[in-house]
Amino acid sequence: MARRAQTETAVLGALSVEPMTGYAVRAAITTTLGHFWSESFGQIYPTLDRLSADGLVVHGADKRFTITDAGLTRLRELLCEPIEPAPARNGLLLRLFFGRMLGRDVCIQLLEEARSSSERSLETMAAIRAGVESETGSPDQPFFLVTIAAGEAGARAQIEWATESMELLRR
Repeated sequence: MARRAQTETAVLGALSVEPMTGYAVRAAITTTLGHFWSESFGQIYPTLDRLSADGLVVHGADKRFTITDAGLTRLRELLCEPIEPAPARNGLLLRLFFGRMLGRDVCIQLLEEARSSSERSLETMAAIRAGVESETGSPDQPFFLVTIAAGEAGARAQIEWATESMELLRR
């Protein structure tokens, strides 16, 4: 899926949950989707304009964008496209791979920071999970919980990996 189509997917997906202003779409993509998806702010407003011109969203007098039936159809089409693997770019692993140049102590510090960050992420996910679980009756709830579970699993795995890696470097 091309970059433009992925931006459309994020914007249409956000609007499929509820009508929003452009600012609210940007905030939703940053705060809610931001745990597993990032989007350039410079892409969101032009995408809203393009989607509006194509009749996939309408911009109401209340400044909110609402997804149309055609927009829902387009969103389903985009979601059915094959997932293109993103190239891996992990600054921590890049530094650890060349860790000989930094030394063990610096690498252990980097791993401690990564573990702490993952522990904070796990706490954030727990708070998000509690909020989603309290909103009973939402047809989106099980799907939101699946993505939260992925975030929790990733954070737990990162904590375990960082701990094991620090032990290895301390030997």
